[in-house]
Amino acid sequence: MSKQFEVALTGDFFSDGKPRYKQMGLSVFGEHPGVRYRPFDEHRPEILPEQLGAANGAVVLSPKVTAKSVSHAENLLAIGRFGVGYDSVDVPALTEADVALFITVGAVDRPVAEATVGWMIALTHHVKAKDRLMREGRWDERSNYMGSELRDRTLGIIGFGGIGRALQRLLSGFGMNTPLVFDPFLTDEQVCGVGCRKASLDELMAEADFVSIHCPLTPETRGLIGDTQIRRMKSNAYLINTARGGIVDEDALLAALVEKRIAGAALDCFVGEPVTTPSRFSQFENVILAPHCIAWTDELFRDIGTVACQGMIDLAYGRRPKGVVNPQVFDRPGFRKKWERVALQPPVFGP
Repeated sequence: MSKQFEVALTGDFFSDGKPRYKQMGLSVFGEHPGVRYRPFDEHRPEILPEQLGAANGAVVLSPKVTAKSVSHAENLLAIGRFGVGYDSVDVPALTEADVALFITVGAVDRPVAEATVGWMIALTHHVKAKDRLMREGRWDERSNYMGSELRDRTLGIIGFGGIGRALQRLLSGFGMNTPLVFDPFLTDEQVCGVGCRKASLDELMAEADFVSIHCPLTPETRGLIGDTQIRRMKSNAYLINTARGGIVDEDALLAALVEKRIAGAALDCFVGEPVTTPSRFSQFENVILAPHCIAWTDELFRDIGTVACQGMIDLAYGRRPKGVVNPQVFDRPGFRKKWERVALQPPVFGP
């Protein structure tokens, strides 16, 4: 039997053994008979070693990846995160186990940015409230819900990576003011060069009409938007979080909404996901909620899946995938020996 490179996919991609989503990039594997894929037998919130088994790679949607997950990773080369966030992955444990982690850089930029624009318009035009007026036969109350346009308003972007930049490009035709950017990893020149203005977090919170969060959840960003920051917001400003729960202090945001200190919010992510009981933010008509899927589209899953599956193909044929989070793993003797043993072609160890 010829050598095979096996890729496992977590159980939440499938229902009754069949793909749950219209497109997941699996067609990429069809072009490479030496690479095969299999679904996990079941979905669990944390990956177990026996689920990985002898797999050489695993594409992960929502389960956590812990030190226990990779405790028997003799054949596992890489975890491919289906997305760009990796706070659910114990990266040091993967490195210690000689396992690479890569994310699908670029694939999420347009869908998340587009969803953010949609939420900005929905908030300022009171779409949720106006829909309810019609459903409840309250036509004569429409004058109580005058909206506002994006024109002449200021966007504040926290985290100016691919998604933040895509958002700025999409909004360039709406007649908004120069966007404000808070990103300590970028210089003034890098921000100004694309038509934005770099600001401190305090400046952004005080001046922006929309505060849109697009940074990863890290020890530095956990609780980044707390009571002090929210109190700086204008009374007609909106907070939008499509990044990760934990970046925003939910208690502080709730208090601001109860006291009507800000105009509203749109939240796609929460502390303690999955949230399986009604959210405490459901009480507010000026808040839009989604279960961490506002950007999920057929196109998103196609593009993320294609990048994730191509990353596994690259590893199978001895090439480094894009978006590796722990590149130092490629210098570890244990990883190199494993890669030489399981790859279908001799690996290239250079950068």
